[in-house]
Amino acid sequence: MGCCTGRCTLIFLCTLQLLAALERQVFDFLGYQWAPILANFLHIIIVILGLFGTIQYRPRYIVVYAIWTAIWVTWNIFIICFYLEVGGLSKDSELLTFNISRHQSWWSENGPGCVRKEASMSGIKGLDSHSYISVIGCALEYRYIEVMHSSFQILIALVGFVYACYVVSVFTEEEDSFDFIGGFDPFPLYHVNEKPTNLLFKQTYLLICPTGFSGMEGMNK
Repeated sequence: MGCCTGRCTLIFLCTLQLLAALERQVFDFLGYQWAPILANFLHIIIVILGLFGTIQYRPRYIVVYAIWTAIWVTWNIFIICFYLEVGGLSKDSELLTFNISRHQSWWSENGPGCVRKEASMSGIKGLDSHSYISVIGCALEYRYIEVMHSSFQILIALVGFVYACYVVSVFTEEEDSFDFIGGFDPFPLYHVNEKPTNLLFKQTYLLICPTGFSGMEGMNK
């Protein structure tokens, strides 16, 4: 299989997916988004497995990668629905942090053009040591940044799924053709086992023949 084929394209897609997942993992760590962190970690492992299977001609690994891409698309659709508050979901809920903390996306305070301000709340009893944080001037809301991240992941995953199916079919055809020409034919084993038998027969024949010739010479005399 040449370089400018589906195999090389799948290698490129897996590499791109790996870089995108690592970038997303960094910002999810900064925002303490524990559910996406676990999902990204599993995604990185499966993508590495698919990359290894593509390079080493292992169709089973690529099948696992293809199945995971379908799951990954579903997860990213959920993330989009979460931040767009579709189906009763709320972007302000603690669902992605497993209700451990009230952290939001890192982009909520560090998006493009965002200015973070802290206002003292010393006038409120029991909150003297706390501050109210407000974010203003954001050129783009953080939820749309998260939606764009997920949309990009979905696009790469769909293309990767198509090429994974194509590469698996090509590998399977190559294995079948190799079997047809005798690559895994059991008959060569039969011929290999047959050689000692033929050799033993020839050795026995050579031992008998000289005796026969000697007896014929004696009769002629």
